Amino acid sequence: MKIIVTGGAGFLGSHLCDKLIEKGNRVICLDNLLTGNMDNIAHLQNSPNFEFAQVDTSEGLPQDLDFDQIYHLASPASPNQNNPRSYIALPFDTMQVNTFGTWSLCEEALVRGAKFLFASTSEIYGNPLEHPQKESYNGNVSPTGPRSVYDEAKRFGETITAAFVRYNNLDARIARIFNTYGPRMAQDGRVVIEFITAALANKPFPVFGDGKQTRSFCYVSDLVDGLIAVMEKGAKGEVYNLGNPQEFTILELAETVKKLVNSTSEITSVERLPTDDPARRCPDIQKAKEMLNWEPKVNLEEGLKKLLVYLQTIPKS
Repeated sequence: MKIIVTGGAGFLGSHLCDKLIEKGNRVICLDNLLTGNMDNIAHLQNSPNFEFAQVDTSEGLPQDLDFDQIYHLASPASPNQNNPRSYIALPFDTMQVNTFGTWSLCEEALVRGAKFLFASTSEIYGNPLEHPQKESYNGNVSPTGPRSVYDEAKRFGETITAAFVRYNNLDARIARIFNTYGPRMAQDGRVVIEFITAALANKPFPVFGDGKQTRSFCYVSDLVDGLIAVMEKGAKGEVYNLGNPQEFTILELAETVKKLVNSTSEITSVERLPTDDPARRCPDIQKAKEMLNWEPKVNLEEGLKKLLVYLQTIPKS
């Protein structure tokens, strides 16, 4: 098949491109490189089944592009307010690609009779009052806080996708992605890479608040398998949580990283929690298990070891 991956030069998108090509598909990677990186797809440039175009999908697709499926992953994703590539620093780009971009891509998929997958996020649940979070939970999200440019844009992206299914019969589905980590992660403030980087340098861990807030960490290969399962096995109009249901406090993550690296880093609170930062985050993946026959295989310690090996092979600049 001929498959478009928007945001394909990003961390998750590049791994999805790899897997789709490995499965014998032709992949068209579209990315405006606002947060994506050509290094992530350099190894694919000579593949006859790979094509790259620097495109802002908020403005639609190149003319006369033929395809069978669209995975719409394009969006800034880091919440780190100190990072110039975060959605906090790029609010209008973030809102545009998840709303105008989603609308445009749904129209393009409809015209061509193509299948469409919208990559949503666990952030649509906000600071959840239900735990773990099921797909039926509507969330607890601030519509005006600093994270709303991402959270609410993703929520509206889901609304657009669902409306195209309901009123236009678009063959679309939605994947809500929980915390994912692995090789090619940018150092953009997300907690796993920040902790490993600190541990390797024996610097203090940058823990927000008391560190008792929880997250669930899914290794990238598992997540990519989940996305493909949603596209290939998921029912039209359905929403699926994708993530690892093992829940860890941030302090537990720090201790695990410290042990694996054999680091002398201290674990100390450095800042208060960011505004609207969720206290608990853990997916209920029963729906994905039953309908997609999917669940993660890589546990946290195994995945962190894989990421460490990768980081230690990168030449120091």
